[in-house]
Amino acid sequence: MSTSELFRTPPRHAPQNVEILGPLRSGRATSRAALAKATGLSPSTVASRVEDLIAQGHIVEVGHGESRGGRRPRHLEIRGDAGLVGCIDLGVDRATFGLIDFAGNLVGERHLDLDIAAGPHDVLSFAVAQLVDMVEQSDVPSHTRLRGISVGVPGPVSSTTSRIVAPSRMPGWNGVSVAEVVQRDIQLPVVVNNDANLMAAGELLDADEAAAFANQVFVKVGSGIGCGIVSGGELYTGSNGWAGDISHVSVPGAAAVPCSCGRTGCLDALASGNALVREMQLAGHDVHTVEAMITLARDSHPLATRLLRNAGVMTGGVLATIVNFFNPDRLVLGGVLADSAVFVAGVRSTLYADCLPMATEQLTVEVTRHQGTGGLRGAARMFLDRVFSTEGLPPLTPAP
Repeated sequence: MSTSELFRTPPRHAPQNVEILGPLRSGRATSRAALAKATGLSPSTVASRVEDLIAQGHIVEVGHGESRGGRRPRHLEIRGDAGLVGCIDLGVDRATFGLIDFAGNLVGERHLDLDIAAGPHDVLSFAVAQLVDMVEQSDVPSHTRLRGISVGVPGPVSSTTSRIVAPSRMPGWNGVSVAEVVQRDIQLPVVVNNDANLMAAGELLDADEAAAFANQVFVKVGSGIGCGIVSGGELYTGSNGWAGDISHVSVPGAAAVPCSCGRTGCLDALASGNALVREMQLAGHDVHTVEAMITLARDSHPLATRLLRNAGVMTGGVLATIVNFFNPDRLVLGGVLADSAVFVAGVRSTLYADCLPMATEQLTVEVTRHQGTGGLRGAARMFLDRVFSTEGLPPLTPAP
């Protein structure tokens, strides 16, 4: 397969198409009759628009639905093989790559070590090469092309400029436009978001549960600490894109540990995976990864267990203020520290101790259902939200 055959940019949708595509994507409607009910349009109008979308290759009929006394309705769904989204979830020392089709199905993934400090050009060129290789090696139909790239980064991303702003763990990335760097290697639309926001969006993929958990807080607890907020079933990023950044919240009564932001006692400097590994090393233990520390705690290592539990308590204390203020339905923990039962117990116990009873009465505290792939799923969701909208995808940077 040649490079030119791999890539093609999807067209922008007209408003009348979006009106039909929305209920299909969410699962609220899977037939012409259900679409008419969901949209309030006449059956003839729905039928006409559905036929147009089928002809354009955006939706497909797949058998018949359940009959309710009349003719069995024909089942409709988004056509998965209409395209692929190349998803990149960058961490401080590792990265996950994925291919997700237009129906939201994960069709391929890779997990590799990667040093974010190598800089944007080396890291993103490597990432693009991985995606191209995955497409070439995949079993997807030859007509299913890569339509764009969605990138998650472990730092703040401006919602107005899409540039990375003052990242604490990404030396050399401040002010970088990920889209501009990626498009030097491949001319495709690029969407970029903070990784915690993408993981929060990845928790909203199951349509049946979206209404039940319309207000969620997602906390990524890995090498660093990040947070994403879902309000009313939609990702909330605030006026500039910084909403949910709890990494530099001061922990009351904590030690004056210096933070990259220039202050002391920030949650990230005290309770992140990197901070815990550093404490283990200062105590003379040969520990280099959070995973190794969690393994020690499972074997009842006293210091590893104490540090993990204290980190959970500090994180829970910061989250208690958010839960009292926002009153979410669900709080989700993701990232490597979420694999530690000791850490999770510390978060949960502190939340219930520090929150008002009315704030936790219906609160569900869980570990993510998509550990390891939540960022990919969220990246695809954010990209496809743009594809299936009147806004469309961001414009390409002119080739140099």
